[in-house]
Amino acid sequence: MSKAIFGAGCFWCIEAVFQQIKGVSNIQSGYMGGKVKNPSYREVCGGLTGHAEIIQFDFDPAVVSYKELLEIFWKTHDPTTLNRQGADVGTQYRSVVFYLDEEQKELAQAYKQKLNEANAFGNPVVTEISAAKEFYPAEDYHQNYYNDNKDQPYCTFVVKPKVDKVKSVFAEKLK
Repeated sequence: MSKAIFGAGCFWCIEAVFQQIKGVSNIQSGYMGGKVKNPSYREVCGGLTGHAEIIQFDFDPAVVSYKELLEIFWKTHDPTTLNRQGADVGTQYRSVVFYLDEEQKELAQAYKQKLNEANAFGNPVVTEISAAKEFYPAEDYHQNYYNDNKDQPYCTFVVKPKVDKVKSVFAEKLK
């Protein structure tokens, strides 16, 4: 198994997206990239910790490649908005790939460059590509959030459309 770490706005959204993908397991929402040790959700939401809301997960490269995961990552959020996804605004909601080795770094940089050269989104991709740092797990109530709270308004209006998109665009990659 290999590991991947992505941030694409609220971790509830990206967690729900990647829970659908064959070969992905052990998804954990958390925080990374900041200067505060063991931050709380309230601290991260305050925007002063430097941490991003992220997910880290295991994946089986024999089932789904890192490049395929990058494709899903970039196609299921807006990577052209700096420190924002929809109504969620702040550095904690930045688009970010935290790489774990040189291969992941090179694949992410090359993919981002290809998207920008093709003007794939109409605006430049601003996704941060940085070395992974210490991972801090989010509080228990953030784990598996969408599946446990589908009737909450945020889940209905923000998370569900992303899940529906991954189901329609990446049907062949679904569990």
